[in-house]
Amino acid sequence: MKIAVAGKGGVGKTFISSTLCRLLASDGYNVLAVDADPNYNLAYALGIPSEVADGIVPLTENDALIMEKTGVSSDAYASVFNIAPTVNDIVDRFGVNAPGGVKLLVMGTVRGGGTGCMCGANALLRVLVQHLLIQRGEALIMDMVAGLEHLGRGTARRMDAMLVVVEPRMKSMDTMRRILRLAEEIQIREVLAVGNKVANDAERRFVKENMEAMEVPVMAMVPYDAAVGMADMKGVPTLEYAKDSPAVQAIGELKDYLVGRYRP
Repeated sequence: MKIAVAGKGGVGKTFISSTLCRLLASDGYNVLAVDADPNYNLAYALGIPSEVADGIVPLTENDALIMEKTGVSSDAYASVFNIAPTVNDIVDRFGVNAPGGVKLLVMGTVRGGGTGCMCGANALLRVLVQHLLIQRGEALIMDMVAGLEHLGRGTARRMDAMLVVVEPRMKSMDTMRRILRLAEEIQIREVLAVGNKVANDAERRFVKENMEAMEVPVMAMVPYDAAVGMADMKGVPTLEYAKDSPAVQAIGELKDYLVGRYRP
């Protein structure tokens, strides 16, 4: 099962990604969480201690690794370098063990002009994403920015689905429209919506009506939940702070749906 989670900054996609990962792992799945967001917050959301999380170097900033794999430095724009580096050792070497049996890989973000940018860091990421989607067997949850920079045509078709997290605000709807255009260009198989921070029936209708207008199925409505904020203030995952909270329960139902739909 290969799922990308995207959305406007601040809508809660990292909370949803991390909770999905932990719930899948608790069901016995081998789970690889991939942080492809330049803010690199997935480690904390998974419950990795700050003294460990603070020491994680994103792959795109690991100059020694980029040089080893491509023959050029991480930000070098060169005419000659290895465009097909070997990447099958990267998860074992740089994956970080998170609580609950999840493994985390912090990729970092692409440089400059998107996935076509000819630099060593982007060449490594392009091949790595292909490897993760095609050759590895874990349940993969990738926490992404709204621009979908890591996914190119061909690679995106290997994703089972993209979950776009939206909140009941018009800016979030505008982000969904932009993601839909990009998703069509790179041929993502299926785009699904997850409403988050939904506080009342009016907000539920707002999300539902906008998604119906865009012809995007809504797979879950995660309610506004004070436990999410309290857990964040305490620096622990909501799943550990209040495992039976309404938001966690809603993501649990989403997890069950995804497993039933995409499990081999």
